[in-house]
Amino acid sequence: MSCSVQISEPDEFLSLFCSHVAEDLNLLAVLHDHEPDHTLIQHLKELDFPFCLTIIPEQSPGSEALLLMEESLAHLGKHSDTQTLDELAADYASIYLNHNISASPEESVWLDEDGLMCQQSMFEVRGWYQRYGLEIKNWRQRPDDHLVYELQFIAWLLDKNNDMQTLEQISVFMDEHLLRWLGKFSERVMSRCDTQYFASIAALTGAYCEELRNILSLLTGQSRPSAEEIEQRMQAEQNHPEEAPMQYMPGMGPVI
Repeated sequence: MSCSVQISEPDEFLSLFCSHVAEDLNLLAVLHDHEPDHTLIQHLKELDFPFCLTIIPEQSPGSEALLLMEESLAHLGKHSDTQTLDELAADYASIYLNHNISASPEESVWLDEDGLMCQQSMFEVRGWYQRYGLEIKNWRQRPDDHLVYELQFIAWLLDKNNDMQTLEQISVFMDEHLLRWLGKFSERVMSRCDTQYFASIAALTGAYCEELRNILSLLTGQSRPSAEEIEQRMQAEQNHPEEAPMQYMPGMGPVI
């Protein structure tokens, strides 16, 4: 893996790293939020996306995701006609709205025994937001555990609280929530979607978040737990749940 931020002091590194990664995650969230149009495609090309990212995966599958994304944008730069954009819009709807390929962008669907939306995982994620005074106002339309919100939440934490304690909390959130299902979502989208654009976005998001989690482990000095250890931890927490707050803390939810 590599990191494009150049610094001279530890505090400067941490601040710049958190700021730039927050920008990356917010951009990735935008790509999952809606289908692309001419403006977004041009913006990505001007940024030299995905090579503008702070974290550049150098090993497979991350390196392959970078090339897949590069090829996709190069093609769209030459062929972003109405028909192509309509195909992208249809593929977006198939993945994120109609669930035609059974690749839900919502955590509960992957972790609930019956594959249902708005289950325990969503309320656990909501609890994380509440701790920081955040809420999702239209959660019935897009639940708290939607991929866009989880990416934005991590970005918000990095941007607002770039200290070691926060990095440790981000690591826990990624272990207990985002990374328990993101890889499966990415693989499902890649194997079943109709466009290279969304296949590359799914692959890149999964690889980026895995690289980020590894870097957080290095920064905090805390080893990354295994998947088995995480599942044991979550099972223990579910057997002894904390009392949830009765209402939201004041604040504004993550926004693009």
